[in-house]
Amino acid sequence: MALFAPSLTRSPSLWRSVLITLCGAALIAIGAKVQIPFWPVPMTLHTLAVVLLAAALGPRLGFAAMATYLGAGAMGLPVFSGSPERGIGLAYMVGPTGGYLIGYLLSTLVIGRLAEGNGPMRLALAMLAGLAVVYAFGLAWLTLFVPASGLIAAGFAPFILGDLIKIPLAVALITGLGRMKGRAA
Repeated sequence: MALFAPSLTRSPSLWRSVLITLCGAALIAIGAKVQIPFWPVPMTLHTLAVVLLAAALGPRLGFAAMATYLGAGAMGLPVFSGSPERGIGLAYMVGPTGGYLIGYLLSTLVIGRLAEGNGPMRLALAMLAGLAVVYAFGLAWLTLFVPASGLIAAGFAPFILGDLIKIPLAVALITGLGRMKGRAA
């Protein structure tokens, strides 16, 4: 029986992690579906969800939530922005936004690691670094679909201002929730 004792003591932590991961993936999917009217391309809350979760959950659970979201999308669930109208599953993932999806996944590691230790400035800088990862992978992949001359206009300019606004919003949410948690304790 002693062989099973360690797994039994870790079980609540494991289930808690699984629940947090699934809730995080659901929040990312909701963020991808919520559109803010913006011209020329509607903006979503996808980036906000990703940076918020990566900073709040850390690299391990943030990565797990994003990987779960991507796994759900790869299996054909319509979790991506513009799906099912613009495709589903792996076909969607290898389309023009595929690099951004990989960038989101890798940014969770960057943001989660750099945000450790908290502090609003540290959180904001971690999110900026993660955003740079998203754009680097997104724009690199987008070169397969868009001529280099139109790359910035198609994959950067319409989104950067909104993404930069989402960072202080995410920082405010995390610090505000931290203060509320501190008062409740």
